[in-house]
Amino acid sequence: MPEYGYFLSTEEFGPAELLEQARMAEQAGFQALWISDHYHPWNDAQGQSPFVWSVIGALSEAVSLPVETAVTCPTVRMHPAVVAQAAATSAVMTGGRFRLGVGTGEALNEHILGDGWPPLHIRLEMLEEAIQIMRRLFTGEEVNHHGPHYTVENARLYTVPDEPVPVDISGFGPKATSLAARVGDGFITMMPDEDMVAQYRKGGGGGKLVSGGTKVCYGPDRDEAVRTVRKLWPNQFLPGEMGQILPTPRHFEQLSPLVTEDMVRENTVCGDDVDEHVATLKSFADAGFDRVYVNQIGPDQRGFFDFYRTKVLPQLNG
Repeated sequence: MPEYGYFLSTEEFGPAELLEQARMAEQAGFQALWISDHYHPWNDAQGQSPFVWSVIGALSEAVSLPVETAVTCPTVRMHPAVVAQAAATSAVMTGGRFRLGVGTGEALNEHILGDGWPPLHIRLEMLEEAIQIMRRLFTGEEVNHHGPHYTVENARLYTVPDEPVPVDISGFGPKATSLAARVGDGFITMMPDEDMVAQYRKGGGGGKLVSGGTKVCYGPDRDEAVRTVRKLWPNQFLPGEMGQILPTPRHFEQLSPLVTEDMVRENTVCGDDVDEHVATLKSFADAGFDRVYVNQIGPDQRGFFDFYRTKVLPQLNG
């Protein structure tokens, strides 16, 4: 039986709200936390984007749940040597309850310093090299590295956890899934895809942690919930590589009219039908996931946590 966690959205909520949601998640019976790592929200309607490492520091004091970034891009906006220091400190502050989720990122967050946005195969190369650097730094030993993408000179982390930080790799296609299977401590994806999990397991993932996530919009009025999702998160319905290559929230907003309420209704759990919420999370369990994280879209956070505490989680954990 998988564990069920809550997915904190730094795109939609500020630090104080995220901390309150984390407390409510723990009280409701969720067993772990994901938190997104963005420089920008996807659109102005979401309206937030706090620095994730500051929030994780506060989470370490606010709750006792495990915390994982979902996901950090340690390749362009931040050098992997700096991400390694942030991750190591987070692991120390949480008493070893921190995992570093990483991925190849999006231009939306990573091009802000004027760097070019590489094609996928280059981003995968950069990610693999970044992981190698971070793992060496997690040992607490001095690191010197001169690779095709990064240089590290005389770098040593003095504040490190007792055990190296686990590094889970996000994948949405066969190439990233193959990388995750080969070098990751775990695998992250947002689709309950049994074939992708099987590829990961057979490619070297074995019995390592497989985590998935989904978004819902709980509320007593299904139509209102659909409108809330369309207003705040139309970006998740855009096809292909647009999510990786569009550079600003404004560009995502320009494409939002392409997303209809029917698209939302067909692809997102909206409303207060317990069976629908349970079935969506069980689909990940059926596909072989070990942890499943759910995010509530919109302002009715307390209603969502009450609903899951009393009606959804008891069925999933029963």
